[in-house]
Amino acid sequence: MDTKTIINNIEATAMSFEAKAMRAIHYVSGFFSFLLTPMLMPTYGMIVALWMSNLLILTLQTKMTVMLVVFGITCLMPALLFLLLKKLKVISELSINNRQERLVPYIIMIVCYVAAAIYLFMINAPEWLWMFMFGGGCAALVSMIVNFKWKISAHMAGIGGLVALLSRINADGDGAFDLLPIICVAIFVGGILGTSRVAMERHTVMQVIAGAINGFLCVYFL
Repeated sequence: MDTKTIINNIEATAMSFEAKAMRAIHYVSGFFSFLLTPMLMPTYGMIVALWMSNLLILTLQTKMTVMLVVFGITCLMPALLFLLLKKLKVISELSINNRQERLVPYIIMIVCYVAAAIYLFMINAPEWLWMFMFGGGCAALVSMIVNFKWKISAHMAGIGGLVALLSRINADGDGAFDLLPIICVAIFVGGILGTSRVAMERHTVMQVIAGAINGFLCVYFL
């Protein structure tokens, strides 16, 4: 076997390995993007609020009921509406990567966040809890406005809001225990999510950072 053939074989092997590595990265990134979709962040927030704050004393039935209602309002309902939008060809794909197609989905998410906030207010939940939902709606509103000119990461706004909720509970002394380790884990997971969005070429680094800042500020200061 001559030198040229050996070099070609090495290059082909390297390209094959690179292609497999890229597929693996894309698969892992897609998994984290799905697991940490903005539609699930309110539910994760409820888990934090009901099992890591002073609301831990509530009965399991009460906590499960509240969490499931919030899940239905902020995840199940928008998911069904997004399927309808796709069927009506308002959006081309459920991941809604096209910036021009995000207006109606943003409006849906804003309405669902506000509806969840009203529900929590009506059942006499603590102010900080229903304001978490309202803050999420505000973050979605900011994202919608920015989206007219620039694509901002809704995924990172979601995880940013979750970090803000944890930080606010801990800062106000409402945690059932010291939440600093959980906050660090949430920030680390946010880093993985941001890296995943960039790796999938859904966003630039600046769009990821902007999304995280948007979500954190809207939730923490409301």
